[in-house]
Amino acid sequence: MAEQQIADAATSKEQPEKGPNEWGQAIAAVVLVGGLAAFLLSGAFQQKSGEPEPAACDASSEARPSKPVSGAQLCTALNRADLPTLLGTPAEYAMNASGNESTSTWADGTKDVTPEAEVQLATYSVKLSTSDDDIAVAEMAAFLGSSTQSRTIGGHPAVLYSNRTISLKFDFGDDKVDTGPGGIARSLLVAKDTKDGGGFYEVSIWRQDDVVPDDLALVRVAERVLPTVPGWAAG
Repeated sequence: MAEQQIADAATSKEQPEKGPNEWGQAIAAVVLVGGLAAFLLSGAFQQKSGEPEPAACDASSEARPSKPVSGAQLCTALNRADLPTLLGTPAEYAMNASGNESTSTWADGTKDVTPEAEVQLATYSVKLSTSDDDIAVAEMAAFLGSSTQSRTIGGHPAVLYSNRTISLKFDFGDDKVDTGPGGIARSLLVAKDTKDGGGFYEVSIWRQDDVVPDDLALVRVAERVLPTVPGWAAG
């Protein structure tokens, strides 16, 4: 899910080139959104040469027809050509784009499938998921606490809230992973219908530099992307 950096190692004519296990550490930040979405580590480090081309949704992620909308369909909706402009970073492009279905198993053996998609740019990462639970957004707002803010997206009740990302630090030499607090993610829960009868979409953005994301950018993305998701009920 999000940023990766590989430290540079200095070399000289008197010193042999370092092996792959001596190159230092890679750092990645991932987001865990409000306990509502699955833990997702996004993307692999990519080096691009020449003129960059935006990443396309991975065709191998075509999901089973277990839900009205699949992760692949969410990826197609999210990975739109104007996404960088909506985020306020028009010069950037999609570095990674993926869609999948995560599965959670409850104590009684019931399995819950969550379609989700993520697109990573140089500044922002954006995630879109959907839930068919019977819980209304108004109920979720009470669960998320007093810091939530009510919104309306395309005539659908919505709630805006924050969560902190998790920073992962990989030490390739010692095969260890350290975790710590990351930056802030801003998320919108948007009701599936205008009456808030249960079920919701979730749109989240966070920055690779751990700066607090722009709420207006999040709202712009939600307003443009959600009406293109299959099954969206027009307000």
